[in-house]
Amino acid sequence: MKKIILIIFLFFTQTLNNQSIEPKLQNIVNGLDSPWSLSFINNSTALVTEKSGNLILVNFENQKIKKIEHNLKILEDGQGGLLEVLYFNNQVFVSFSENLKNGNSSTSVASAEFNDKNLNFKNIFRAEPPINSGYHFGSRLEIKDNLLYVTVGERGKGMIAQDPTKHPGSIIRIHLDGKFPKDNPKFRDKDKREWKPEIYQIGVRNPQGMALSPFDDKIYITNHGAKGGDWFGEVKYGENYGWKILGWGGTNYTGTRIGPKWKPGFTKAIKYWVPSIAVSSMIIYKGNEFKEWNGDALITSLRDQSLRKIKFKNNKILDEKIIFKGKIGRIRDIEIQKSTGNIFLLTDEGSIWRLKK
Repeated sequence: MKKIILIIFLFFTQTLNNQSIEPKLQNIVNGLDSPWSLSFINNSTALVTEKSGNLILVNFENQKIKKIEHNLKILEDGQGGLLEVLYFNNQVFVSFSENLKNGNSSTSVASAEFNDKNLNFKNIFRAEPPINSGYHFGSRLEIKDNLLYVTVGERGKGMIAQDPTKHPGSIIRIHLDGKFPKDNPKFRDKDKREWKPEIYQIGVRNPQGMALSPFDDKIYITNHGAKGGDWFGEVKYGENYGWKILGWGGTNYTGTRIGPKWKPGFTKAIKYWVPSIAVSSMIIYKGNEFKEWNGDALITSLRDQSLRKIKFKNNKILDEKIIFKGKIGRIRDIEIQKSTGNIFLLTDEGSIWRLKK
């Protein structure tokens, strides 16, 4: 009898241990104005961008925020403004919609040596050609092997993403000073067009998430579809995600068909969402706070207001779980505090949250 009781006790103990503990959300900072991106400088401070053009220094210990002056020429137009910020080795990299002539703008990237008072930025990349549109800037930044990867949206121009002689609708790969690596694709495609030397991959629509995996050293992105067809996938040398030949399961906003979800000859995403969740930022988690999540993709959304965890292997999805939904509003960015494994979330509503056990 005692043996049976012991077996039952061990069974229920193991069952409880296997159950996932629902993470808690802790509100850290409020009062930001349409923030877009967050990047840690150290455990207690981070840089935050506001679309209107403000670059903010946030102190998490005393919840104080401080504006840093800068010299960027920003056009806040629709989805454009001051977008991504990335702190790396005492350098600050930003992506933004650059204010050019006749109402035109480009997804541009600039860098500056960090100080907490005034940043003197220098442009290192400008997407050509400039376009008069407030749509689809992309704008996420990631660094791998001292090379900067940039997502450039197709500005609502559709098939421009299939033209490798133009930057919109592509993944860019450049040196930290803006020069292009000699080993970028730069080949001639089937139509005998030589790729722009900064382009690494083509055929994307509006990638607003990008992360380097510390497990397989690959870069992954999230991308907005049209009416349906958001996806999560890998950045691949010289390949083509197919926009706007492919619709990824979505349709035009008028309801007309775009194209197939996928066909041979194009890069296939790991996960598609139909209908769209308005996928935004992402990370590949590595840390001690949520050890059981190590190697998983954590993906945020705007319309769906959710945080999703995707377990995947060899470019195939194994499992998707919604961690929470509809609790803090539209989630614009997600970042890891690398030394602790803490997860921080930035919302369109102007707040920063910490996810904790």
